Amino acid sequence: MSLTRGLDHRDGEEVKELATCPPSPRQKVPGREQHRVNENGRPDVSFPGAFVLDQMSPGLWDPRCKLVLNIVADCQTCHSQVWVIQCSPGARSGSVMRRSPFGVDICCRKGSRSPLQELYNPTQRSLERVSPPWLELSNTAVLHQMRRDQVTDTCRANSAVSRKRRVLTPSDLKHLVVDEDHELIYCYVPKVACTNWKRLMMVLTGRGKYSDPMEIPANEAHVSANLKTLNQYSIPEINHRLKSYMKFLFVREPFERLVSAYRNKFTQKYNTSFHKRYGTKIVRRQRKNATQEALRKGDDVKFEEFVAYLIDPHTQREEPFNEHWQTVYSLCHPCHIHYDLVGKYETLEEDSNYVLQLAGVGSYLKFPTYAKSTRTTDEMTTEFFQNISSEHQTQLYEVYKLDFLMFNYSVPSYLKLE
Repeated sequence: MSLTRGLDHRDGEEVKELATCPPSPRQKVPGREQHRVNENGRPDVSFPGAFVLDQMSPGLWDPRCKLVLNIVADCQTCHSQVWVIQCSPGARSGSVMRRSPFGVDICCRKGSRSPLQELYNPTQRSLERVSPPWLELSNTAVLHQMRRDQVTDTCRANSAVSRKRRVLTPSDLKHLVVDEDHELIYCYVPKVACTNWKRLMMVLTGRGKYSDPMEIPANEAHVSANLKTLNQYSIPEINHRLKSYMKFLFVREPFERLVSAYRNKFTQKYNTSFHKRYGTKIVRRQRKNATQEALRKGDDVKFEEFVAYLIDPHTQREEPFNEHWQTVYSLCHPCHIHYDLVGKYETLEEDSNYVLQLAGVGSYLKFPTYAKSTRTTDEMTTEFFQNISSEHQTQLYEVYKLDFLMFNYSVPSYLKLE
């Protein structure tokens, strides 16, 4: 995907901020591959628009991109040779270059390999090599390829829902934390270990200011000024980072995450700001014969009332969900932004350390591990849903259905769907 001020590549409409290329069937076109070379006779990857594909070039071609000026459209995940298309007005016929077989724009830091290169090119292969890359990938890399495929397939199968918005704006990118030094972009999802991951990002971006993530107070990790997010960059800078940096996020079973958010925000007495802003509203709308104290404090919201609030059409028309119970696909836009790695809460330590390994810091920086007895479990989630009617369960599942499908979570056995 790419940001631009120019033409929307779907139908030539004028757009002001962010143009996205939706997944779509692509057709093979005839032609032969050529490499642009430098003065030494070797493939040149340094010039702007190095990876240019026109209608006479082999690979995967989306004819709609003929409408685009200077927009790079990433093909998300494919099982054959992948190309990134840049529809350049001045591109010469045949001036194409073979990319990494997984379609990654490898832009290395001096003297090291970028996280993208480590992820998609775990072995040193020349650009000209054409052997199937999956033969050399580790089991971990194959697992993450399957997760990427799951996201892509879900986005394609549910395109009418997942891509309701034709464009994104920079303000949609406020959850994407940027690490310039290690070329990483992390989309944080509340209630999916985001506090510890923000601590890690502070260590990675602190240039020596921090060494132990657990020495950073939790409240400091959530101070917005301590981390730079993608929406703070110019559109060309956003484009470059989306194209060149490794993008990752962590997800969790949707209803377990929802119960965790409820427990944290509505059952803890210290969360008075949530009680005032959301609790009072929920009590007023969902509780009959509420006492004046409950209407004033909003500190005793029942889970059944919270669910009724979430599925109430008025709620969704009034304002977006709070980030703690907003869907992942709405927070991180995985149908518009291609995430290179999808970590899971169920394999949190393993997936987190894999990210750190790819970033080249795995030898001295590890994901914090500690026993947390208050953590929301599947058993707890089951108990919370026992008093939810089948009608409300069904409606709530529809709200979070894309998260279930996109990240390969099965329908919970405790649900009584209508």
